[in-house]
Amino acid sequence: MKKGYSLEQDLRLLINNPKYSDIEILCRNGEKLYGCRAILAARSDIFDGLLYNGMKESYEKNISLPTINYSAMKIILEYTYTGSIEEKSLTKDNIIESLHAADYFQLLELHDSIMKTLRDTLRKNYTDNYSPELLSKVVEITSLTEDNNLLNLLLESVAIIPLNTIEFGRLSIAGLKYLLFRTHEKEIPFATPEYEVFRYCAILAAKQVSNDAYKTLMERLPTLELIEDSIKPEKRFISNRQLVVKELEPLVKLIDFRRIKGHILVDIIEPLEIIPPEVILNVYRHKTKTNISDYNIIRGIPFDIIWDESACGSKLIIEDNRKIIHASNDCDLHQSVRVKMKLENKGIFEWDFIVEKDCDYAWVGICSSENFNYETFAGKQSTGWVLGSSGCCYNSLNRLNYCPSFGDGTKITVHLDMDKRTCAFTVNGTKYPEVSEWNNLPSKLYPVASLYYPGRLRIQSHQKSKIP
Repeated sequence: MKKGYSLEQDLRLLINNPKYSDIEILCRNGEKLYGCRAILAARSDIFDGLLYNGMKESYEKNISLPTINYSAMKIILEYTYTGSIEEKSLTKDNIIESLHAADYFQLLELHDSIMKTLRDTLRKNYTDNYSPELLSKVVEITSLTEDNNLLNLLLESVAIIPLNTIEFGRLSIAGLKYLLFRTHEKEIPFATPEYEVFRYCAILAAKQVSNDAYKTLMERLPTLELIEDSIKPEKRFISNRQLVVKELEPLVKLIDFRRIKGHILVDIIEPLEIIPPEVILNVYRHKTKTNISDYNIIRGIPFDIIWDESACGSKLIIEDNRKIIHASNDCDLHQSVRVKMKLENKGIFEWDFIVEKDCDYAWVGICSSENFNYETFAGKQSTGWVLGSSGCCYNSLNRLNYCPSFGDGTKITVHLDMDKRTCAFTVNGTKYPEVSEWNNLPSKLYPVASLYYPGRLRIQSHQKSKIP
């Protein structure tokens, strides 16, 4: 492109270009970038103070910034010259450093732009992003306060990723400890059953000790899915067991062993001899004393309830941080939408639907992703199980009278019992029995809704009482 047509493109030619520069910027480790004094000073009070302070920096041809690395400084130059940054410029290797550099130079709009890019990236790819690596990096270099927006964003992003899908080495011991500390006995969306939390902690701790210990615990700690399939691990000796115990010790107090099934504690965890006996004994006492067998096996709020843009009818609109679904005014037939995270583990899951605007009729419930069509009504499909504002339940067009009809402002709580594979509903505070015909639901399900214009539904977490 010829010069003179785009101010931004012309200014990009100046970035790190010795030909048009009058100062060298020495970054961390002595790496060098080229800049223009006048532009930098005009765009940042910090640069103005560094470059035009009447002291030697005002006359020398270089300036040293030993706390800023090369890649972050390049982002600073891009923004100061053009007023924007290209999304591709930010990577997992420079985004944290770039945020700190933006703060250092008091470039608030750049800071907000980077945070928005990071937030959008994490939300679009919530199970396949680099938040574990970023959380690991940030906990090492920043103050661990609950009002740290960056930490909170990364914490929320990692918490909704099942730990057994995060490769060992991506999340550090320090990052894992912070994740468990911030979510321990808190009502925060969380995706991982507590046994899988223990499994990840133990294997990661063993990995710090030796390759043999790591391999042994990988074999002796099967995933929850394999345990449910009655696959029993071979009881191999754990080399350097005491070192593993020591490495695991700071994490143990952040694991809620009460949420782990008794037979797993007895058959899998206790024989490892890597958990203090008094911890296991206290859990046995608690289970015996309380006689409670239906704890949710996942801490906090079991999953992040947000609508999934990739599993949504073409005439449905998602809004309000993906909590609201409503139909466009040309949507005159039912279409469907489901949430992002699937429910595939044992335990009881609960969430709420709020009917903000009925549409004769709005439908809420569950679906399986197998052969499900989001362009049509969930209740006509064999993989959809829904309750409508008519008070009827539908699956494969089979109709069942269930409760009185309801309309605008109604709150429906779904109670999904994955141990028994059954479903029940509470409507405006009245709990109704399990839907008798839905007595053998699939092992993997999603919350789902069906509506048409002017229908509007909100989905939200259902607050479950804490373990006594």
